[in-house]
Amino acid sequence: MGKEEIVERVLSDAKAEAEGIVKAAKDRADEIVLAANLESEREIEEAKRDAQARAKLLMDGKAATARLDSQKVLLAEKRRVIDGVYLRALAQLLALGRHESVALAERLLKENAEAGDEIVFAENFSYAAEVTKLPVVRERGLTVCGKREKFSGGFILRGKHSDKDVSFGAILAADREEHQAEIARAIF
Repeated sequence: MGKEEIVERVLSDAKAEAEGIVKAAKDRADEIVLAANLESEREIEEAKRDAQARAKLLMDGKAATARLDSQKVLLAEKRRVIDGVYLRALAQLLALGRHESVALAERLLKENAEAGDEIVFAENFSYAAEVTKLPVVRERGLTVCGKREKFSGGFILRGKHSDKDVSFGAILAADREEHQAEIARAIF
């Protein structure tokens, strides 16, 4: 084998080896690009899932807030209606005629007054004179306060040990406390 053949063979082997290295490098680069593309696609899908999950949480939160707000509005409206019912009831109590007012006062005195209590009439109670003439007032030794006070109608009882608010507003407040749920179910 001649010098030229050896050089040719060395060059040929070197060229083949270089082509092999280039091919291996290209194959490795293709693998890296493929792996990077797959990783990128996986990360994109994961980011989409995360974004969808966050969007769902946000929408669920907004929906829950909207439901809560609508419940608050509904509750406020129910309260407004019930307030209206009790305001009409107070107006009806204040508009009672003499006979009904005196009968109600007599019943309240019999149920609540103790010996020696003082009756304090509301400024807007029209039948105080008739109430003071009731037998229960004499029987229990009740006195009448000379000064009327500003409250929701009827009277209060001032006692030696405690006062009793039997004014129309207090009666209706107690009734409301006891029957509000019932009334709400009946109305709504």
